[in-house]
Amino acid sequence: MESAVAIGRIVKVLRGKGQDGLAVIIGIVDDRFVLIADGDKRRFDDPKKKSLLHLELTEAISSEVVNSMQETGRVTNAKLRFAIQKYIERKGE
Repeated sequence: MESAVAIGRIVKVLRGKGQDGLAVIIGIVDDRFVLIADGDKRRFDDPKKKSLLHLELTEAISSEVVNSMQETGRVTNAKLRFAIQKYIERKGE
């Protein structure tokens, strides 16, 4: 399994208010911190800066989020919610 930090990767939050929730990496600050959003409680315009030590990287990378970020530098909150929902459904199979 590839576990490199990448924009569009689905992550599980291990520490903090959003503990046990899922989010998507929408920005990389440096080698220790990333910006995450879930499109619901944490919107694209107000991402959470989170330490990689407090996140569990999943194997899933959302192509919709990656494509949108490459094309426009943004992603809609609906796409973030869709990516997380798709991951949950695929994981449940």
